[in-house]
Amino acid sequence: MKSITIKGSQRESVGKKATKALRNAGKVPCVLYGGDKPVHFSADEKAFKSLIYTPEVFTATIELDGATYSAVLQDIQFHPVSDEILHIDFYQLFDDKAVTMEIPVRLVGKSKGVMVGGALRHNLRKLKVKALPANLPDFIEADITELEIGNKLYVTTLQNDNFTILHPDNTVVAQVRMSRNAAKAAAEAEKK
Repeated sequence: MKSITIKGSQRESVGKKATKALRNAGKVPCVLYGGDKPVHFSADEKAFKSLIYTPEVFTATIELDGATYSAVLQDIQFHPVSDEILHIDFYQLFDDKAVTMEIPVRLVGKSKGVMVGGALRHNLRKLKVKALPANLPDFIEADITELEIGNKLYVTTLQNDNFTILHPDNTVVAQVRMSRNAAKAAAEAEKK
């Protein structure tokens, strides 16, 4: 999985006044959970743009005063009006500890049903996956080539030995439905 490096500095004071002063200086207060104790730090708001405003999923390498932590984004809070980042929570990764993340789904191939006039529906764009950090994929590839009109692609076809998908087996990832144009063409063909 791809990683983004975030350089920050640890913060000693964690109260309201200190947090407000940080935000006024263009920094974002953050907390890193998962280790022995939570690590409070701050970083420039610009450092998070490539981590947050993207459909892809990344791990974060956090550099704080000489110490380096590997982590994933756990929670983020935005200002309700200005949409600026108020606070970010990270979860520390360990090589021997499984982690749960939402991984994007990429549809691959040309569906037979779409080629004859069906409409493709991409029901789930992200899947919740549990795996060791080394086995986390950048994306999950879903082959839709064999989907005909009325067929569905279920989560069970995307299972992998490296990770576990945490959705019920009957969850539909993509489906090809009858489009209005295909329905009209079928109705006209029956009349003839």
